[in-house]
Amino acid sequence: MARGGKRTGAGRPRGAATKRTREIADKASSEGLTPLEVMLTAMREHAKQKDWDAAASIAKDAAPYMHAKLASVQHSGPKGGPIQTVDLTNVSDDQLAALEAIFGPLAGSGDDDAGDPGGEGKESR
Repeated sequence: MARGGKRTGAGRPRGAATKRTREIADKASSEGLTPLEVMLTAMREHAKQKDWDAAASIAKDAAPYMHAKLASVQHSGPKGGPIQTVDLTNVSDDQLAALEAIFGPLAGSGDDDAGDPGGEGKESR
């Protein structure tokens, strides 16, 4: 019978606060002024005085508490292969209209080709 060794899912998750850490954080926030509130107040004061370098430095320190970092994701097609694309350059206007009628609602109202009737990245003026 095997004993010991690493068990999947065992232990406290990485980054999870311990009971003591959580108690300290709860007490600090119940007393009113938290480190994040101090950083935000200092950032706002520097911004009022147009000291943008200091405000940006403080904002950089406060940002992880306000905005989660996005996880990097590698996009791929089926079974890790390339993403399949379809060339629509030789499709007739009627076929494009039919595709837009089907898939248009899925795209939402992004209106990403407004002002670009050719769809080639150059605005008409």
